[in-house]
Amino acid sequence: MTGRNWAGNYAYHAPLIARPASRQELQELVAGADRVKALGSRHSFNDIADTEGTLAVLDLLDESISVDALNMTVTVSAGTRYGTLAAELNRQGFALHNLASLPHISVAGAVATATHGSGDANGNLATAVAGLEMVTADGGMLSARRGDAYFEGMVVALGALGIVTSLTLDIEPAFQVSQRVYEGLAWDEVLENFDEVTSSAYSVSLFTDWSGAAVQQAWFKSRAGDQRHGGGSSGFLGAVPATEARHPLPGVSGRNCTHQLGVPGPWSDRLAHFRMEFTPSKGDELQSEYLIPREHATDALRTMRSLSDMVTPLLLIGEIRTIAADQLWLSPNYDRDGIGLHFTWRQDQPAVQAVLPLLEAELAPFIARPHWGKLFDARAAAIRPMYPRLGDFMALAESLDPFGKFRNRFLERTVFGA
Repeated sequence: MTGRNWAGNYAYHAPLIARPASRQELQELVAGADRVKALGSRHSFNDIADTEGTLAVLDLLDESISVDALNMTVTVSAGTRYGTLAAELNRQGFALHNLASLPHISVAGAVATATHGSGDANGNLATAVAGLEMVTADGGMLSARRGDAYFEGMVVALGALGIVTSLTLDIEPAFQVSQRVYEGLAWDEVLENFDEVTSSAYSVSLFTDWSGAAVQQAWFKSRAGDQRHGGGSSGFLGAVPATEARHPLPGVSGRNCTHQLGVPGPWSDRLAHFRMEFTPSKGDELQSEYLIPREHATDALRTMRSLSDMVTPLLLIGEIRTIAADQLWLSPNYDRDGIGLHFTWRQDQPAVQAVLPLLEAELAPFIARPHWGKLFDARAAAIRPMYPRLGDFMALAESLDPFGKFRNRFLERTVFGA
């Protein structure tokens, strides 16, 4: 028995679990396995990381963080958590371009599923990948670097090509960030001034349950020296600044969130929503997310508001973020700037699973690509037309893993199936 995921909604079915103590042991494990997958920080809400064979947990492998200041990159072991990496980079005077809302997730898992932060000009976390190393189906090692053939198909790979052991990421000089939360931003203002709202800070998140006349909270994360409005202490389009730290969930203390109230501090303590030293709640939430082209933003938001009667009773909170386009084949932002519609659901999986096909049908006109690591209903037949390079990815997987060693039920259902 290999336990459950972070949220407790999924029990892994793999009959075997292994903890290789070295890269060589991992290579031998993969070479001898019929089916194998890597299991990271267990923050996915579906069966993407499960297998009918052996789950390889890499927590015994050496954790390494190696900065190359000349080339402005960092090479990090795959299982390292972003919070650990961010703290060490900041200590050495460097930074990543962005962080997701949780710093507790592993680098390899977040990259493989195109997990993201927010910001009109900020690509998802996988866009920082300049190189990677992985164990392939025959137990060999494959290295790839940006610019290599097929590299853009290897980064967001859903674990279908091999087990990633290390990644090289772009870095930049460390920077300061101040974070402010505004409350009561009217929906009319959001819809009429969407571009102004999302461009008002380096990273913007809007929290809503889709009911009522206003967005409950707007989180503005501003880089030092940025003159955009998100760094100011006055109101914003009628919304008022919070006077104490806020949590995205109404009525929950903000003490476990990253520093707010406009106090400047390290990027590593501001770009995520939650502090690394705080372990988020377990067993009381589910998550879904859909990525939509930027040009459909306001229409999609109007559609979501019209679905409030269906969605709001199941929600703890929703979040709206923006993400820049990229060229990674299976990234939900492949070839398009987009917005993310994120749903943090109450822990009622039957009810959530029942509403997802209805929600996806309403969002279908906007070419809504689901987040690979969260709950969704769409199958391969619906997903395939959304990704122009998915056929190329399938061919790449066939060439690297001809016997389907790294495939599982998730991949057959969402990528390789009919």
